[in-house]
Amino acid sequence: MKSIWVLFLTLVLLLLPAALLAQDAVPLALQYSGASSLSYAVYQNGEPIASGSMDAAGQPLHADTLYGIGSVSKVYTAAAVLKLCEQGLVTLDTPVKDVLPEFTMADPRHEQITIRMLLNHSSGLMVESMKDAFLFGMPGSQDADLLSELRTHRLIADPGAYSTYCNTGFMLAQLVIESLSGMPYADFLRESFPLDNTFAACDPFDRARLAPCFLPSNPQKPTAPDFTNIAGTGGLYAAADSLAHFGSQLTNGTLLSPASFDAMCADEYARGLWPENSDDDALAFGLGFDTVHLFPFNRSGIQALAKGGDTLLYHSALVVIPEYNLSAAVLSSGGISTINQLLCVRLLIDVLAEEGITVNETIQMPPAAPAAMPADLMRFSGLYGTSMLAYDIQITADGTLTLSTGKAAGSFQQVFSYCDDGTFRDAAGTAVVEFVTGKDGKTYLFQRGSTVLPGLSSVCVANYGAQRLEPHTPDAQTLAAWQAREGKRYFLVNAHPASQVFAMGLPVTQVLLDDFAPGYLGPNQLIGPNEARACIQAPGTIGRDTADITCATINGIEVMALSPLFSSNSPVSQSALDLPVDLDEALYADESIVQPFEGSTQVTIGEDGWAKYFSVGEQWAGKTLSVVLPEGGSFAAYHADTTPMASSAAYGDTTAALETGCMILLAGPVGSTFDLTVQ
Repeated sequence: MKSIWVLFLTLVLLLLPAALLAQDAVPLALQYSGASSLSYAVYQNGEPIASGSMDAAGQPLHADTLYGIGSVSKVYTAAAVLKLCEQGLVTLDTPVKDVLPEFTMADPRHEQITIRMLLNHSSGLMVESMKDAFLFGMPGSQDADLLSELRTHRLIADPGAYSTYCNTGFMLAQLVIESLSGMPYADFLRESFPLDNTFAACDPFDRARLAPCFLPSNPQKPTAPDFTNIAGTGGLYAAADSLAHFGSQLTNGTLLSPASFDAMCADEYARGLWPENSDDDALAFGLGFDTVHLFPFNRSGIQALAKGGDTLLYHSALVVIPEYNLSAAVLSSGGISTINQLLCVRLLIDVLAEEGITVNETIQMPPAAPAAMPADLMRFSGLYGTSMLAYDIQITADGTLTLSTGKAAGSFQQVFSYCDDGTFRDAAGTAVVEFVTGKDGKTYLFQRGSTVLPGLSSVCVANYGAQRLEPHTPDAQTLAAWQAREGKRYFLVNAHPASQVFAMGLPVTQVLLDDFAPGYLGPNQLIGPNEARACIQAPGTIGRDTADITCATINGIEVMALSPLFSSNSPVSQSALDLPVDLDEALYADESIVQPFEGSTQVTIGEDGWAKYFSVGEQWAGKTLSVVLPEGGSFAAYHADTTPMASSAAYGDTTAALETGCMILLAGPVGSTFDLTVQ
């Protein structure tokens, strides 16, 4: 991600030649997204009215082909909770702790979290371990012990303060469902709803029915089957027909009572802090849904609900229009959920048009002209951030606003000019920013804009794009400790051997400090020699997946983890911790973990269970490495530029042609041994 404008820039680059615009929307969506295959279905009044599928070559797929639906699984989770409410077992405003007495956190505010807050993203929970969420093959259930992790963690905000996308809340909601129902999550779904061709990763089903997946580095070679291991958050699999049917049954009262479905459609986002003038934004959270006022239907007085989902390999979208009992689902292997959702929109607009119902798709930015800027607006210059990135915003007296990202985002820059309506606009006039003060008293960069994808529909943005960060000066010891890490690389060591992350590319991160953000590592405030604390507290997506960055030395090796742990600097009392990092989170070990490759040998995974890394010298270039894998072990190799060259988990590879500077990774159970041979 290079800036808050990455969505605009990416979509603009994807625009196709005019000759393609006359083609049907389905192949057009395939080309916009770069997906390898796509399947869609439209239902009305519980009955199918359109469906189809094709791969990138235009060849049809079987109608029952399954795809991972990613975060669209959250809609099923919300529906399951509401079913339990109908059964009188719980209410939306029941505290989670009343259902799960073992749910405890170091932050006492956790007792205020209700089940509603899990479903509308307002719990205040930070990101928890998902390092083993995306796997290959059938490695068995690897669900993290979420309650154990939460025991030592803190909240980013008061429960209910605002809604910001939170996967952890739905991981906890799955546990609520299982506790109240007394059965596994997927079993409760099947008992409660008439589901066809819908499965969780651990269910017994024919994996050959899954749409083939491809890594970006090798779009011609299918991988092993996907195994997304977070069922209630993003781990369900379905056929497009089944997903569209589920959406249609939600709207017609088959699955839930009218009152329960009305609860899913309510303006949950408005319960807490939310930006004004955001009607057209892609987010307006309901229960389980990303938006309950999807553009462009909202412009014509039609309520449409939407949910998108993205795993590492699959992408999905579900759009429902309750008033007309309409539902559309689009699933793809590869691509992006945004394009899938736009195809849903196009299909539904066309269906409504056949019924004589017109949807206004017109987008027009209010006119504005360049103007002299009031000098006091220069006070908004400074440091801004999201949960992922920091931005340097500088405003000059001539009305020029320059937004720059740091090293981690490739030092991207965008320029805006002041206009007579009090906003700053880009040269094309399609992206607009201004500074606003939220009801919480914080300063935000509010962004508006749209991108039209001819032949499909439009993407609109009207939200907080960044939060202003206060100047921060750490003590000398803290600053020196982090400056000593500048440029240092850290390697993922504790992911499951079948992790898709190992196959995507060398799993490495780096400490990069920006001159414009003294006292910060990206958007995280340096509050101690071993802690960079998350401080973004904002609704929408800019506050999603917040995590503290913590370091520790284990067996003489420095490790880094994303751990929302308490420390002496925490806003409330310290909780006793065994280590200043959470060993259940993804751990990245410093470069001392990398050993020089020494040719034919045996390698054994130590008692810590950490993966082994080897750097290949020029003496091995041109030779072939062969690896005999232990049970449960995996092997990967990477080019010197960190791109993947071989993966046993993804492809069954056991050999690699060695190059100077390439790297080898071996991961497996404690005590497992790999036999390496070089010829």
